[in-house]
Amino acid sequence: MKSIHREAGSPTLRQHPLEALLRPFAEVRPGEGAVALVMTLNVFLLLTSYYLLKVAREPLILTGGGAEVKSYAAAGQAVLLIAVTTAYGALARRCDRMRLTTWVTLFFVSNLVAFAALTRTALPLGVPFYLWVGIFNVTIIAQFWAFAADIYTEERGKRLFPILGVGSSVGAVFGAAIAKALIQLGPAGLMLSAAATLLLCLGLVAWVDRRTSERNARAPSDGHVAPGQTLAGDGGFTLLARDRYLLWVAALAFVLNWVNTTGEYVLDRTLLTVAPGHALTAGMSVVQFIGRVKAEYFEWVNIIGMGLQLFAVSRIIRYLGVRKALFIMPFVSLTGYSFVAFTPVLSLIFVAKIAENSLDYSLSNTARQALWLVTSRDAKYKAKQVIDTFVVRAGDVMAAASVWVGVRLRFDTRGFLGFNMGLVLLWIGVLALLAREHARRAASEPGGRA
Repeated sequence: MKSIHREAGSPTLRQHPLEALLRPFAEVRPGEGAVALVMTLNVFLLLTSYYLLKVAREPLILTGGGAEVKSYAAAGQAVLLIAVTTAYGALARRCDRMRLTTWVTLFFVSNLVAFAALTRTALPLGVPFYLWVGIFNVTIIAQFWAFAADIYTEERGKRLFPILGVGSSVGAVFGAAIAKALIQLGPAGLMLSAAATLLLCLGLVAWVDRRTSERNARAPSDGHVAPGQTLAGDGGFTLLARDRYLLWVAALAFVLNWVNTTGEYVLDRTLLTVAPGHALTAGMSVVQFIGRVKAEYFEWVNIIGMGLQLFAVSRIIRYLGVRKALFIMPFVSLTGYSFVAFTPVLSLIFVAKIAENSLDYSLSNTARQALWLVTSRDAKYKAKQVIDTFVVRAGDVMAAASVWVGVRLRFDTRGFLGFNMGLVLLWIGVLALLAREHARRAASEPGGRA
């Protein structure tokens, strides 16, 4: 019995080399390594494709619409996502999970081929492509995490989602680097490169679906539909309205994005205020100074976020659990904004936002995805699309509205920081109610899923 327990808990390099190599990053048990690694590669490639498209969209939107049009795009995306999520839910009711993933992926690939062809024409693509990329990103990532939550039980998901999060973090860093190297291909070349990457992702999903279906076919008695059955039932908005747990998950996504986007505004506002003086001292233009600060900001967020994902996230979730892990980010945000409110200087705001965003992209994101492990398959594929797309963009719109009101009320930096601190307290309150519902849902969750 002792040897059996040792093998199940700590895979050896000789008997289970893949699991042993992954062990430093998460608790991977014998037989779990291959699927976990392929899923990690999948999300790595998805994030890589997204960063290729981000680089392709910038010259199109800035030369075809301008910075002001770019800032207004969040509202347009929120409106469009109502139609997109409704159509996604309608398709989900007619397909099993593999057909759903296939059709959605091929739809986006065909769009990219069309956009690449249109770059050779005189048609203004800046605004349409900017809106499309925003919709693509949230839809395809939400679909990936829905599939991940569908193939894992709650117990396995809590252990293995940190590994998948590594793929997301590393993919963001690699995607930005490879996009810079491929910039000479132009927008069309970047679009086609992203399309090819998406086709590779589809092949990886098909392999995982076949592997998990063959090894862990579900019995009708476990309360879940089989992998090959369609997702019959209500649409995402209806599921959201009828489920208290899903409503609190939506409230979390909404408030978190509201806080984060408002904090980004405070950073940008402060940066623009001090940039002329700092640029003069450094002997560079204002544009160069702002570019350098932003580059350092994104670099630190990605590096710290990746480090947390690699070495801290799995251990925090393992020892604290999903619910307690979710409280870390708002308390860090509240502490950071409180310090900054006393001395609202660029360096402190810079550090506070790095801390907030690095946690958002690592620990908080992984824990939020784990919330879906205790939901039905319909909720994973339909309600999740609504929350991760429309609700998140609605948080962006609310942040923009708050800034608009604050500017007209002549809020200074401390005024915006105080407002954001109030939002963080609301965030903590939402988490407390969500944690209670999650505990109830987890206690009644059957344990028969792949």
